[in-house]
Amino acid sequence: MGLRVIGSGVGRTGTNSLKLALEQLGFGPCHHMTDVLADPERALMWIDAFEGRANWDAIFKGYSSVVDAPGCRFWRELAEQYPQAKVLHSVRDADEWFDSTQTSVFAPDSRSLNPEPPYDRFFAHNLRPFREHIHDRSFMTDYFRRHSIEVERTISKDRLLVYEVGQGWEPLCGFLGVPVPEVPFPLTNTRQEYAARTSARNATRTPS
Repeated sequence: MGLRVIGSGVGRTGTNSLKLALEQLGFGPCHHMTDVLADPERALMWIDAFEGRANWDAIFKGYSSVVDAPGCRFWRELAEQYPQAKVLHSVRDADEWFDSTQTSVFAPDSRSLNPEPPYDRFFAHNLRPFREHIHDRSFMTDYFRRHSIEVERTISKDRLLVYEVGQGWEPLCGFLGVPVPEVPFPLTNTRQEYAARTSARNATRTPS
């Protein structure tokens, strides 16, 4: 199939909402971190990618778009691999992003900070750029801003949309060249929803 849309924005920039929106617009299935967490074999393929043995056609078999980590870590490689794909860069205020991560993906009880095999190897790679500074606001917001600067500097303007999910359908549909749906833009995976899922998952774990 080949990717048609590459999401370069990091997690907690509305990527789950974007996954649903892209699928609704006909650019699905859309690969997301949830696909990796649901399938250990997929995690192993991404470990290979982190270790220099990427098989993009295998990773994205059946997918036509990707958002969130770990895909956003490889935005440059994917933009080269799929030159016809458009690049969708989701953003938000850097401090709001940091606050969101601390109560969700980087919370003390999060799966990313308490992984079991093979996800221990996967997250060791995925978090490497900032693992020792994951709760340092200054470092993390600087990383967030520098990531956006590099994407905008590298990807040609005719191929790139810098986007906030609060902007709704219009800029996204205009960028992708599709009609605006007559339904509300999907807004999901709030901090509260994420926390509820994490609590439910932790409650099902068998005590050691």
